[in-house]
Amino acid sequence: MNEASNESSGETVSFGYENVSPEEKTRRVGEVFSSVARKYDIMNDAMSMGMHRGWKDRFVKRVKPQSGERILDMAGGTGDIAFRMADRGADITVADINQDMLDVGAERAMDRTETEDTGSLVFSCQNAEETSFASNTFDAYTIVFGIRNVTDKDKALREALRVLRPGGRFYCMEFSTTEWAGFREIYDVYSEQLLPRMGQMIAGDADSYRYLVESIRKFPSMPEFERMIAKAGFVNTKYESILGGAVAIHSGWKI
Repeated sequence: MNEASNESSGETVSFGYENVSPEEKTRRVGEVFSSVARKYDIMNDAMSMGMHRGWKDRFVKRVKPQSGERILDMAGGTGDIAFRMADRGADITVADINQDMLDVGAERAMDRTETEDTGSLVFSCQNAEETSFASNTFDAYTIVFGIRNVTDKDKALREALRVLRPGGRFYCMEFSTTEWAGFREIYDVYSEQLLPRMGQMIAGDADSYRYLVESIRKFPSMPEFERMIAKAGFVNTKYESILGGAVAIHSGWKI
């Protein structure tokens, strides 16, 4: 079994390579994203050499947001995915546990140019494990580069199922482990040695980006995470590999 699947040990969970209490992990993750919120999108460009923009466009094409649909974009913080879906006419609730990230997204939303076909945007501070939304509320649930930071991933997946309407769809994009020989070694050196240095130079915070790299290493493999999605109650689950699995798009449906 992949080491990442055994994230929880007794009453502790992994925070990078360190085991801490669930409450401590939630607090520390909050500190990480509060620290990097203002430079988050700049760092995404630097870390992925701009490729994250294409990945996000590809993700939204898979979601196929429709005019008038209600979509919950969990861990949506700065609005990158939400803006793309709202431009297609969907009504988006951007949810995040971190208010600093939401504040950045709300500020960006004020600068957007809207058209008659642009859907609405609402920003809401929420914990992915237990939201305040009613059951059977949303047509789609999206979470991009966020679920690996959730303390109890199984609980968050069950919550995603609860808030979706019957026939609703779940889409998640997350970093994983590339299966390409050769590239994996290069990627490991890049992420473990260069990314923290970039975090220090651009965001003034090497430790937060060191944690983000560690959290990717601890995340379940693509097949294992697909099994977790199915276990939560979703059907027709599948995943799409990008860069040999360095990034993956997972999906499932509620019946």
